Amino acid sequence: MQYKIQIVISPQDANNNDAVKSFAARKLKISTAEISDIRIERKSIDARSREPKINLILDIFCGEKPVSPKADFKYQDVTNKPEAVIVGSGPAGLFAALRLIELGLKPVILERGKNVSERKKDIAAMIRSKNINAESNYCYGEGGAGTFSDGKLYTRSNKRGNIFGILQRFHFHGAPDEILYESHPHTGTDRLPEIVKNMSRTVVECGGKIYFNSKVSDIIISNKKVSGVKCSNGNIYEAKAVVLATGHSARDIYELLDRKNIKTEAKNFAVGVRVEHPQSLIDFIQYHSKTARKFLPAASYSLRAQSYGRGVYSFCMCPGGYIVPASTSGSEIVVNGMSSSRRHTAFAGSGIVVETRIEDLKDFEQYKNLCGLKFQQQIEKAAFENGGGGQIAPAQRLTDFVNSKYSSNLPESSYLAGLKTSALHEWLPHEIVKRLQEAFGIFDKKMRGFLTSEALIVGVESRSSSPIRIPRNENMQHVDIEGLFVCGEGSGYAGGITSSAMDGEKCAEMIKMLI
Repeated sequence: MQYKIQIVISPQDANNNDAVKSFAARKLKISTAEISDIRIERKSIDARSREPKINLILDIFCGEKPVSPKADFKYQDVTNKPEAVIVGSGPAGLFAALRLIELGLKPVILERGKNVSERKKDIAAMIRSKNINAESNYCYGEGGAGTFSDGKLYTRSNKRGNIFGILQRFHFHGAPDEILYESHPHTGTDRLPEIVKNMSRTVVECGGKIYFNSKVSDIIISNKKVSGVKCSNGNIYEAKAVVLATGHSARDIYELLDRKNIKTEAKNFAVGVRVEHPQSLIDFIQYHSKTARKFLPAASYSLRAQSYGRGVYSFCMCPGGYIVPASTSGSEIVVNGMSSSRRHTAFAGSGIVVETRIEDLKDFEQYKNLCGLKFQQQIEKAAFENGGGGQIAPAQRLTDFVNSKYSSNLPESSYLAGLKTSALHEWLPHEIVKRLQEAFGIFDKKMRGFLTSEALIVGVESRSSSPIRIPRNENMQHVDIEGLFVCGEGSGYAGGITSSAMDGEKCAEMIKMLI
């Protein structure tokens, strides 16, 4: 017999299987001996009161065992099936490829960067030398930017597709059981590379193709129909369906579309800084205790405020994580965050970004639909010029930034490429600075202790979203070009791993209707 119950228990009891079984037995008014197995359906933390609690929804089995939670996907041999070309191997591209295989089509993935193993070497070399490999870095390569990230799998995009199905596909390829029931699931940068490799292995074993070091330099179009793509190495790949799943850092793709007069649209986006606190401080603010953390994960936060008519909000919050260099060029500084599955470092970092609207970019009007991209580039170049050379990033104590003061020294940081003290309030755009300064004060009222000299800001967090949208119709094809499918963050319709993956799957289903 099977029962479903909900219990609210202490973090200490939630970490004790015997205690959970005892609570469940009392709830059902049975003995613990009658319970043959327990499966967690949902787990969340409630830290609103002085003593944090754990909410659990449990499936209780009496006299029977549950079936394995691992889904069984029907990946078939597509060696000799019709081909679809996918540009980019990030979440949108990989999930599009996996869904195409289920639908009986052969994916051919073209990835400008290297495979995961080679990417790791290039990233390690970048940290040592402070120099960027323009085609193999935290943004480009197998799995895209998501491979080296916190691996957050939480999204509110319920209308976009089957969220649980995406989680099951991750689980099938090696993600831990926890992602199937935690309210804010994540995998961690230590697990993601192997999961990505497993997904790529599925594609290849089923007859699909993945070509690394294959940067697309042209899209072949005739009579408003796509017929393939050309790579910078001279290779041409023909197909009736081409998927652009390039991510929002592939600026050369936007420029290619602009040169070919393929319609794009400027859209609102956000830019700001990366903020880093001691994790112990965030734990104390959120859990109201110095001891609760013993049985709880590193605390996170989500903040939002209105300042001078624009939204200011936290983005990609990484508890127990690192700040990493996310540039794609040697003449720019971009930072982002990541953390491992344990989220065990002494630092809590988050992007704090300011809503930037098209009407805010009057100085860039001459660039038309590329105005936001050019604005991003200007800020990233300024960060480079105010850094310490290479990928040494400009930084400032949080309180000094708010008070428009130069920081004579900086607190310890997780950013391994190195920091240089800099007056960010002087060289960041004034409209960004004034909104950040006011918002940090608002955040301190919501989280007492947030505004502290122990925290620092690092510049710049400029790629939280795409400044360009590639317009598509209800079939996910470009509005003017048959067979040119656009999906993921780079198209301007998704944000984050899960929503991009769902967008990729839907794209595959639309391709099936075409070929």
